[in-house]
Amino acid sequence: MELSTILFLCLIAFLAGYVDAVVGGGGLIQVPAGLIMMPTQAVSTVIGTLKVPSFIGTCFATYQYLQRVKIPFLRILLFTSIAFTAAFSGSLLLTAMSSQFMKPVIFFVLLALAIYTFTKKDLGQSVQKDDIQFPMLKGILICLVIGFYDGFIGPGAGSLFVLAFIAILGYDFMQASAHAKIVNLSTNLGSLILFIGKGVILWPVAIPMSICNATGGFFGSRMALKKGNQFIRKIFLIVIVATLLRLGYDVFLH
Repeated sequence: MELSTILFLCLIAFLAGYVDAVVGGGGLIQVPAGLIMMPTQAVSTVIGTLKVPSFIGTCFATYQYLQRVKIPFLRILLFTSIAFTAAFSGSLLLTAMSSQFMKPVIFFVLLALAIYTFTKKDLGQSVQKDDIQFPMLKGILICLVIGFYDGFIGPGAGSLFVLAFIAILGYDFMQASAHAKIVNLSTNLGSLILFIGKGVILWPVAIPMSICNATGGFFGSRMALKKGNQFIRKIFLIVIVATLLRLGYDVFLH
């Protein structure tokens, strides 16, 4: 692979790490770029390679959030265990079949996300339950469904986790982002273990991208913690709209 291609992917990884640390959805930037820049590689190889920088970047962002946001240990242990297993299963399915329908699926999911977030002006601006307790079953289902989606398709899982934690469990953007980071870390790990075992990862690409993604994640998480819920919501909407435009062009015009 040419050096210029790797440098471009590193730039994309930095941007993806920054956005992912703020509100999730870094894969919506990283995965399309990877598929475009590595057209001769199998989808499982591209996704597997990109899981490495996603995992490393999320590690750094998660550490930043845990310094400021308190999360019950038993709750997050249950969430991460289920999400890990679901993501591993999704990645296993990806290695066995084609995912050519990836972009249309993501497009319509994001369209629904954008409409919902735009119409709910107060969405995620405050915690909706005094003690943020919730039926455990809802949290388990969120991690199961989105975890599988993350392992099989990937892009947008972080944003889906954030929105689900807000709309279903009543968190604000800060709490939702912190929970999403940890759960997303487990889904990335589940997929990563499978892809390493399959031997499909392009390490000369994955390692430099990981460094850039982690750097972006460090700065993104610090900015999100400093600016708060309103800033995170704005970035969330910008990411979704920009991705909709890009995917809409690929699905309907290209």
